[in-house]
Amino acid sequence: MGVDTELVKTHVRPRCFMDVAVDNILLGRIVFELFDDFCPLTCENFRALCTGEKGLGKTTGKPLHFQGVIFHRVVKSFMVQCGDFSTGNGTGGESIFGGTFPGINLT
Repeated sequence: MGVDTELVKTHVRPRCFMDVAVDNILLGRIVFELFDDFCPLTCENFRALCTGEKGLGKTTGKPLHFQGVIFHRVVKSFMVQCGDFSTGNGTGGESIFGGTFPGINLT
């Protein structure tokens, strides 16, 4: 047995982070590894929303970034949801591409 070097990936996936605070008290940092080799549009959208580098949204007119966004859904011992920078309740948001973009099928 050997290793087929053509099959060995050398791609390093990008990472980004969110600092989480309550009442301006830093609680910690969440680091995300982005699987841009599987879903490049989704990853680029998320990365740019973390950095805030894309300015204002074309459809919402709101800043395209996660800074100051609240966790609009918290399920104890399971998960949190956040990212709705336009309405703050999980019903809004916008991609860096303007509005929405096609989903991906990983099946």
